[in-house]
Amino acid sequence: MTPAPALAIEDLDLAYRVRGRDVSVLHRLSLRIGPGESYGLVGESGSGKSTVALAAVRYLPPNGRVLGGRVLVAGRDLYGLAPEALRRLRATEVSMVYQDPGRALNPSIRVGEQVAEIFRLQGLPPARARDRAVEMLARMRIADPASVADRYPHLLSGGMQQRVAIAMALSTDPRLLILDEPTTGLDVTVEAEILELIAQVRAELGTALLLISHNLAVVAGVCDRVGVLYAGSLVEEGPTREVFDTPRHPYTVGLMRCLPQGGRRKDHGRLDVIPGFPPAPGEGAGGCVFAPRCGLATDRCRAEAPPLHDLGGRLSRCHYPDLAASLPRAAADGLPASVVPDRSGPPILEARGLGKTFGRVRALHDVSLALHAGETLGLVGESGSGKTTLARLLLGLVAPDPGGVVALDGRALAMARRPDQRKALQIVFQNPDSALNPAHSVRRLVGRALVRLARVRKPDRAARLLGLTRSVQLADRYLELKPTQLSGGLKQRVAIARAFAGEPRIVVCDEPTSALDVSVQASVLNLLAELQARRGTAYLFISHDLGTVRYLADRIAVLYLGRLMEIGPSERVFSGPHHPYTASLLSAAPVLNGGSGGRVRLEGEIPSAIDLPGGCVFHTRCPRKLGPVCEREEPALHPGAEPGHEIWCHIPVGEL
Repeated sequence: MTPAPALAIEDLDLAYRVRGRDVSVLHRLSLRIGPGESYGLVGESGSGKSTVALAAVRYLPPNGRVLGGRVLVAGRDLYGLAPEALRRLRATEVSMVYQDPGRALNPSIRVGEQVAEIFRLQGLPPARARDRAVEMLARMRIADPASVADRYPHLLSGGMQQRVAIAMALSTDPRLLILDEPTTGLDVTVEAEILELIAQVRAELGTALLLISHNLAVVAGVCDRVGVLYAGSLVEEGPTREVFDTPRHPYTVGLMRCLPQGGRRKDHGRLDVIPGFPPAPGEGAGGCVFAPRCGLATDRCRAEAPPLHDLGGRLSRCHYPDLAASLPRAAADGLPASVVPDRSGPPILEARGLGKTFGRVRALHDVSLALHAGETLGLVGESGSGKTTLARLLLGLVAPDPGGVVALDGRALAMARRPDQRKALQIVFQNPDSALNPAHSVRRLVGRALVRLARVRKPDRAARLLGLTRSVQLADRYLELKPTQLSGGLKQRVAIARAFAGEPRIVVCDEPTSALDVSVQASVLNLLAELQARRGTAYLFISHDLGTVRYLADRIAVLYLGRLMEIGPSERVFSGPHHPYTASLLSAAPVLNGGSGGRVRLEGEIPSAIDLPGGCVFHTRCPRKLGPVCEREEPALHPGAEPGHEIWCHIPVGEL
């Protein structure tokens, strides 16, 4: 007898009740995940991915309504179960891991108690439940699991919290595990470890997997099959490798082209984008839902909704699947003439011997670097490496330790900076929601920056504001809206416009695209490159996404535990020779085509900044440790493979 699918969604119509009317969010959605199979679900924000996950465990909000269709978990109709039967099914058949483990874990209960509670509910006595909890944490490759079990969640890193959340989800040996953006915001090394862990546990338990992610490379590395969701409809489905190599729907083609693949750099031209915006929930006329954004759309597409065509193991909701690859590119042929940074002259911004200590924590130690006009310096490293601390020191938000100097045009900057110095250095934060006042309109947010930074007089303010918002491709109709009424990409454009209001010479970009869809990310990266080419602005670009760093950065600096491990031209840092830590970061980054030279694994967790290792701070995790010299002596920065390339390591460059 053929076993029932782990999850079967059949012709699901789902809506949210908003202001007295049903707003449709999923339309005749059907998909199946077999026992032990891994299935990826991708698409832009608002496409309905998280709603699918919530529907699969019947966790819809009170205004969520199933208008038609069925959801079956292990052959049982989820929405036909009585409350007690539903609780049993959730406790034994299906588990879910959310994007933010910090919100999924109870901050007032120790980690071990939270995991042990699951085993107590299965009938184990408290002592045995505690032992099983520690065993489960050990299974998640957590070093010293007994000690971790006694800690509260806030004492753990983001990657460690996510492992605890996965341990809790797998403690019931579920048939189906649902992961909703489980690695967003994590470092590449932690992300790689968690994905390997998931694959190992799946193989051991035979658990089926539904992985929801906007990171196509993560899905490519984990999933057997993939479904592409757009505006609540499944527009393409098939084996992951086939869908990503030869997409048969224009929307999938558009998503793939948005990625900075194959070492693409800003001087190679613009990244492609998907024109327009997805329809709002409940919107949509007759015809193909993607037609308003599709360069292949015909009158037939606008009038007649396409069915889901079976292409022999592949599904495509397009009238012309054979033409998908010929989708016209939406990007212009190129950027304005790129700025070639002149590194022969003096830098506009310089850091010399920067260090920062917070109490007993040594967050940054003896970091020196320079930034020239029109240059982008990429800053990479794991969480806790000191990236944000360095940015805050450069901006004057915190004071460096004695002896550290931040200089603008060769003049040391004091903590109390003059107005012209403040407007010269601006920042674009990772999360525009926390950076933009939700009570103010776009007009007021940008207009206030023009007044405070550029001292624009009232008669000139309207024209300057329109010029600024249009330069970041923000339509005039958004000026009267508030941030809560804008998409993530539009909010980030507002934040960029505000940062450029005073015509800054240096802009710190702190993870500006990490939470954005690939289509929005491409448009923001294009925008930053265009503004730099036009204005000669220098960027300090902080990111854990090495693909975006490679696209935008002229040089790259690698930080670890507050030390500079390597610095040099972007392509040299990517091509090697590498510091062993740089090599581990590059090898851990997921790649869409599956090509990999092998993962360089780091042992253990990043050490505490309170009790740093002696000698080379990386020696406790280094896979190429030489011996006692690494434990006793700090290496010096020495020349790498070309001028401007420096590596902080005892290993000679010729052997790296």
